[in-house]
Amino acid sequence: MMNARRWRKIQFLAGCFWLFLAVPVMGAEFPTKPVTMIVPWSAGLGDTVARVLAITTTKYLGQPVVVENKPGGAGTVGPATMAGTVKPDGYTVSEIPLTLFRYPHLMKVNYDPLKDFTYIIHLTGYTFGVVVKADSPWKTWNEFVAYAKANPGKVTYATTGGVSIAYTTMEMFALTQGIKWTNIPQKGSAEVTTAVLGGHVTAGASPPGWAAQVESGDLRILVTFGEQRTKKWPDAPTLKELGYGIVTNSPYGLAGPKGMDPKIVKILHDAFKKGVEDPEYQKILEKFDMVALYKSSEDYAKFARELWEEEKLIVEKLNLKEKK
Repeated sequence: MMNARRWRKIQFLAGCFWLFLAVPVMGAEFPTKPVTMIVPWSAGLGDTVARVLAITTTKYLGQPVVVENKPGGAGTVGPATMAGTVKPDGYTVSEIPLTLFRYPHLMKVNYDPLKDFTYIIHLTGYTFGVVVKADSPWKTWNEFVAYAKANPGKVTYATTGGVSIAYTTMEMFALTQGIKWTNIPQKGSAEVTTAVLGGHVTAGASPPGWAAQVESGDLRILVTFGEQRTKKWPDAPTLKELGYGIVTNSPYGLAGPKGMDPKIVKILHDAFKKGVEDPEYQKILEKFDMVALYKSSEDYAKFARELWEEEKLIVEKLNLKEKK
């Protein structure tokens, strides 16, 4: 026969077990359905990288991450639409491009990058560089700069259109060096490459849509804009190491609408962080020579304010409000 003490112990343990089942585990209710990740670009480099991240993060989130392309406004339409229309339940997040912090300083917009978003995780950034035809007379960036200074207005350079990252970098450089050159905007990085190869412009400044042509020897890369030299083109110096003090990598991360539950933010952050660390995602970053720029939710929110202030200074120095 079972004694009374042992029976009471069994009853107590059974009660604890059913109590445990009755109380939801922290965050266990999320996610219970797919999470949509807005990519503010059409097909191309950014979309390709995002889709790999969706695949790798799905492994760790427990629900599918579904990519929704919402291009427009130089990458601002997607996140701005999310901020204005989506519930902060964690089931919709968006990539946050650098232009989101720039455009409010250029024109009236329907969002506030410091108030309308919950920053989840900072991800990465792009490689940018300047290329010329392989048979051009300039072997180095400093030779190219010397020519531009000696020939005001003769140098033309192609970028990926509008007030792009490459455009503002080239113009900030020109401003500090007393150079006058002319931007010839293109629709995308492929068109930049074509313009340089065809001799329609002196140089091209953009992400590495020109990679194959540099590797084939048709184009020569003179300089890159990152913090340090790239793995693919280690012979090309950076603007920073040449003493110009300019670093540009178009950093971006993920955010949701304002007012998200911190517990849900943590779940998303942890899953996407594992997705970023996954070998498959690291492989796609290496393929396009993109830089890893991880930041936690807290650090990303602080970084957002820094980007806001930096973009304000750039817009003011270059008088970009005139180029709406």
